[in-house]
Amino acid sequence: MVLTGHGGLDKLEYHADWPVPEPRAGEVLVRVGACGLNNTDINTRTAWYSKTVTEGITDTGGKDGFDAADAASGSWGSSSISFPRIQGADVAGEIAAVGTGVEASRIGERVLLDPWILASGDWLDPARSMYFGSECDGGYADYTTIRSENAIRIESGQSDAQLATYPCAYTTAENLTARSGLKPGETVLINGASGGVGSAAVQLCRLRGTRVIAIASASKAELLRRLGAAAIIDRNETDLEMAIRDAAGGTIDVALDVVGGSAFMALINALRQGGRYSSSGAIAGPMVEFDLRQLVYKDLQLTGATIVPPGTMQRLVSLIEQDLLQPLLAQTFPLSDLGKAQQAFMQKKQVGNIVVTT
Repeated sequence: MVLTGHGGLDKLEYHADWPVPEPRAGEVLVRVGACGLNNTDINTRTAWYSKTVTEGITDTGGKDGFDAADAASGSWGSSSISFPRIQGADVAGEIAAVGTGVEASRIGERVLLDPWILASGDWLDPARSMYFGSECDGGYADYTTIRSENAIRIESGQSDAQLATYPCAYTTAENLTARSGLKPGETVLINGASGGVGSAAVQLCRLRGTRVIAIASASKAELLRRLGAAAIIDRNETDLEMAIRDAAGGTIDVALDVVGGSAFMALINALRQGGRYSSSGAIAGPMVEFDLRQLVYKDLQLTGATIVPPGTMQRLVSLIEQDLLQPLLAQTFPLSDLGKAQQAFMQKKQVGNIVVTT
């Protein structure tokens, strides 16, 4: 599936005869079994990342694109990307061939791909660190190439479709959680808990020995409880701050947010003195009202979480192999129906991830 430019779903073109890429030196060719969807796909296609766009990913904007979008700053790093581009960051598959400098013994390995192709040295430099399916072609194809060290061998009984729910969502959630400095015994609030990143964060926070309060639609409460959430708050709650305080029995230590928008200030107000807030997204809208006194006089710590530190994906693969993480596969589509899959993804009715298979 080829993205021909920024805009609506009509910018996605399916090609049955696209050439198979050749692995370069240090790379491997991966036969894609499945590729998961994530918000980056929509954000990049619509150029939502550009500062000229001030609304959230609405149904209309996600389908048709945004008139205010600026292609020159349309990627996560506020730069341009080249077209045509094959998107898709969340790949599970098998190594089919290797480039020079890579051991031929890797052919046949089952792998999960780490989507962050980080630069050596200053890996936080966005000009030198690439995201798979953004600054280079990704996994919405039968075959893809990637740096050998980003193809991580995995031994698991989970299907390719199940494994494809992990890379973006779980690395993002792990980074989001780590950036907050979450400690055992603390109470953490997760806003957007039923999505891919949010449901991953519920599991990862529970593994850290914390008490989890989740914000999600009421219809998803039971599954979130099974994942380990101690309390679930309906996202349509009119007095969100009071609902958080009631569920926590006071204030919260940490707020993890992938939603943003109008809920932002309620989360900030519910934090304790010295509390921490960490965000990895703003699907409900990037523009928020903020009382700066809350930051100053409550000694708060606010962090963003995008570029994931080296070694994160390797640790997650270890947790998967130990059966400590549960895949949340909401729905599968054939690759040729990626447009329909994205429409289902944008409706946010699922718990977990939607995946396309080749």
